Amino acid sequence: MTLVERFDSDDFDLTQTDALLSTTRSVRKRLDLTREVPDDVVLECLRLAVQSPTGSNNQGWRWLVVRDADTKEKLAEIYRRGGGEYLANGAANAEEGTQSGRVATSANYLAEHLGEVPVLVIPLIIGRLDQVSDSPNTAAAAGLMGSILPATWTFQLALRSRGLGSCYTTLHLNEEAAAADVLGIPPHMTQAGLIPVAYTTGTSFRSAQRPPVEEITYLDRYKNPIR
Repeated sequence: MTLVERFDSDDFDLTQTDALLSTTRSVRKRLDLTREVPDDVVLECLRLAVQSPTGSNNQGWRWLVVRDADTKEKLAEIYRRGGGEYLANGAANAEEGTQSGRVATSANYLAEHLGEVPVLVIPLIIGRLDQVSDSPNTAAAAGLMGSILPATWTFQLALRSRGLGSCYTTLHLNEEAAAADVLGIPPHMTQAGLIPVAYTTGTSFRSAQRPPVEEITYLDRYKNPIR
């Protein structure tokens, strides 16, 4: 794939762009666990991901693509261990037919089947929070994560546009050191999440229900309505 070096904004198809932005969902139960995901598709999406901005233009993102079945299962075990209490509470308190109930059910489904997902991608950023600041604070945390999460979301958008689903997950980070040991990640690298990648079963995705943006957007002062 050759990236476009210049693109005039007037040439965007806003219908397609807005559809992509508003229908890229967290996909868990609709990941196709049986269909192969080619390397070239993953790399194509990562080429787009690394067009994202990073702090001071350091470009410190790194990507670990996991395909090996045994390694994926080890990560799945770490994921289930790291998310044990969260997943158990979600399952226990899930109300059938509610949005929170559906999320809890799908989260547990993903945990049970994570090792079967064709590809797992670990986004990494060079540095550790205690290394980028003598006194780690909100600014340091935002700077470090802000240098990898935009690229992570771009990667997910690129996947969606090619018929693949994904989900940004963080439960395994409760056991980050164990995952680093399995994957050979050196101690100066920070894992920023885990992204299961697969083609989707079906292609019908729609916008989610969200509160009116006017109710959660303020002007000049917190809670001062913009309208």
